[in-house]
Amino acid sequence: MLCRRAIALAAACCCLTAQAQTGPAAAAAPAERASEPAASLPAVTVTATPQPLATTEGTGSYTSGSTSTATGLALPPRQTPQSVSVITRQRMDDQAMTQLTDVVAQTPGLALSQGGNVGSDSSPIYSRGFSVNNYMVDGVKLLESYTSIFQSQDMALYDRVEVVRGATGLMNGTGTPGATLNMVRKTPARTFQASAKLELGSWRYRRADVDVSAPLNAQGSVRGRLVAAVQDAGSYIDRLKEDRAVLYGVVEADIAAPTLLRAGVSHQRHDATGHARGGLPAFFSDGTRTTWQRSDSAASEWAYSKRHSTSAFATLEHLLENGWELKATAARTVTDSDELVGYASGGNPDRASGAGVKVWATHWKYRPRQDVLSLSATGQFSLLGRTHDLAAGTTLSRSRRRGDPAYTNWSHAGWSGAVPSIFGWDGATPAAPPNPAIGTHSSDERDQSAFASVRLKPAEALSVILGSRLTYWRRSVDSHRYQSGQTTTTLTRASGRLTPYAGLVYDIHPHWSVYASYTSIFQPQSYKTVDGSFIDPLMGRSHEVGIKGAFYDSRLNVAAALYRTTEDNKAIAVPDTFAPDGSQAYRAVSGTQSRGVELEVSGQLRPGWELAASFARNLSRDREGARLNTGVPQNTAKLFTTYRMGGAASGLVVGGGVRWQSEIYNLNMGPDKTRLVQPAYAVLDLMARYAISKQLTASVHLNNVFDKSYLTTAGNSYYGAPRSVRVMLQGGF
Repeated sequence: MLCRRAIALAAACCCLTAQAQTGPAAAAAPAERASEPAASLPAVTVTATPQPLATTEGTGSYTSGSTSTATGLALPPRQTPQSVSVITRQRMDDQAMTQLTDVVAQTPGLALSQGGNVGSDSSPIYSRGFSVNNYMVDGVKLLESYTSIFQSQDMALYDRVEVVRGATGLMNGTGTPGATLNMVRKTPARTFQASAKLELGSWRYRRADVDVSAPLNAQGSVRGRLVAAVQDAGSYIDRLKEDRAVLYGVVEADIAAPTLLRAGVSHQRHDATGHARGGLPAFFSDGTRTTWQRSDSAASEWAYSKRHSTSAFATLEHLLENGWELKATAARTVTDSDELVGYASGGNPDRASGAGVKVWATHWKYRPRQDVLSLSATGQFSLLGRTHDLAAGTTLSRSRRRGDPAYTNWSHAGWSGAVPSIFGWDGATPAAPPNPAIGTHSSDERDQSAFASVRLKPAEALSVILGSRLTYWRRSVDSHRYQSGQTTTTLTRASGRLTPYAGLVYDIHPHWSVYASYTSIFQPQSYKTVDGSFIDPLMGRSHEVGIKGAFYDSRLNVAAALYRTTEDNKAIAVPDTFAPDGSQAYRAVSGTQSRGVELEVSGQLRPGWELAASFARNLSRDREGARLNTGVPQNTAKLFTTYRMGGAASGLVVGGGVRWQSEIYNLNMGPDKTRLVQPAYAVLDLMARYAISKQLTASVHLNNVFDKSYLTTAGNSYYGAPRSVRVMLQGGF
């Protein structure tokens, strides 16, 4: 029934748009898929009027021609009435970003509160004062159970990451107002291109990448691409080692002149040993601050994490004679996760003996599977003598876990977890506790929704964007215990939730536009309280106004935004407190308000000179005016730039960047519940790349140039990386 409702709404929207196609757009000739240079990827014209290219590979740019993550319409950043940032392929290469958290660290307005190793739920991402749990791949939403898994995603298979800050209920249906991260995969090129890269770095970092794309028949109507990467690395933290492998293959075929079929599969493996979900205690038992080395580890030597993820997808795109595009996508993602947890963060050590610290230990093993079917139509129609844009679609998602083993968390009979002395601790004692499975855990989450969005052009300089999404969502959780034989079932649902969206863009100058937008917020939450119950759905409203500019044929984009968000049932993490299943515990706060300002410049200042700069300020308060999430910086500033030298230094590219954030703190830390503070700090990074020949380049990256020591969280003593170096040799054909 829910499936039929979603499809019926999408079909009705498409029928209405077809009836409106009576003007020039309906009479337009079919657009052809144009050939592109080897360095860039093929574009598909989806309307009668050519759209700016979204693909960033081969452009050398720090900005993108268009995005559709916010509204479902392929619009230039200047015409999108929300804050949008694009981390392009060139930017990822210039800053050696290999995983998603590297992207987060450089994205305007985003902050990673890293309380432990990457990939754990103790390292949330924040935007505008809210945790980020909205992830998409190629515009298709992933359910919330994949949030921590995707932090360690390898970036080798992606062309770009589109980040929309603020609420994105129109495209997500349910979602928090922090941000949405849309990872867009690479696609095959129409001509042969290949590259190989070798990297070496500090702490035995070693990595190799291969990327090959070529036509698979003489006509070039069938094309393929293969991307592979392997990585083996130690760490500045004792005992931590990571092993990573990525394989991605995709084939696309021009079935007929207006039809494109694309299918692919990817596999990612991320294994770590000696990993910890937290740092060492921040205070001694007498209330004074501990002073650890950045290399000191909280991990037991037997702790490990294994995450293997396989995704398969197929997309069919068909271009109608009137310029409209129909698109269908089916995808399946299966993740195997096995994590043996052991880290010494409990208690406070004696200053003299080092005794008094406890190891937190548990075992998590699960295998979620998500299936997605997405159908959409985009195009133009004429009404009252003007041309307008419309998009409509439906998405069906289901995420399941069947009979995953459940284990005892943190406390184990006959096992104290006590560390003899934390000073010079090698992680061996205590040994891992015996922890057989005590039951099973199953879950079934379904999200069925349909959306429609329209950009009306009542005047040449004015765009009015209206839209809504209808969502049917349910989640059932079954917890079975062997000893009692009992099964507990928890069912939560939201039926027929309508999420409206409204935006206005007015061109005040050939280069400048002002905008305003509004959307409502509804988000079923998987956060748990200390008693194990789910926090009620998040509800609220988000308003945003701003100004955007585009210069040099949109090669340079600038933006400034003011926003205000109000919420009820906002989940706030309770430091050092766990739910019964061992996950981070949260409390609900209503009447919260988040407001702030964001500034951004990205793109080409002049030929050969690329820049990405931003500043973000957020003020999050509860009903009484007290600051929320004090462990997240209120202010962040980020800058990175590269310059291509000329003359005698031709072939040399130099660059550098700085990341600054304001103070973070936690008010209730240590035995005396004192304040743990990380003052404001800045980190400087430098890079240089030299073209040895047309096919071969060498580069060097120096990170944290001044070896700044800083905490990445206000919850424990987890430190950021010291100064490090990485060298690369890359060949291309």
